[in-house]
Amino acid sequence: MRNYFENDYTSYSFHDGILHIDYHQNVQVDLPAAAQIVNDRLTLHEGRLLPVLCDVRGIKEISKSARAYLALEGSVLVKAVAMLVEPPVSEMMMAIYIRTNNPPIPTQSFVNRGEALKFLEPFVDER
Repeated sequence: MRNYFENDYTSYSFHDGILHIDYHQNVQVDLPAAAQIVNDRLTLHEGRLLPVLCDVRGIKEISKSARAYLALEGSVLVKAVAMLVEPPVSEMMMAIYIRTNNPPIPTQSFVNRGEALKFLEPFVDER
């Protein structure tokens, strides 16, 4: 299994059973970008259900269609998502995302990486 991958929008890495997705600085995410992000992530999953730590602090702008796509298609093979946000902008953006898109998996936003990882611990497969 690959431990690191990067595309034009994000970098992906595995640490202690958690997939880390870090959005690049000042990235703009539209529907085609969201589709590529999800497709690349699914390739890395290799069919396994995983918890995901998603650092969205680099997102400059995200379209409504990209948010909707990420809420549904972005939840495939994901046990739970912890969103790492920067107050107040990305924190507010994630609160709106969670409220309006209602992701089908446990999803929470955090300012602190340690708290985000603690939220994901129960979802890590011990195998």
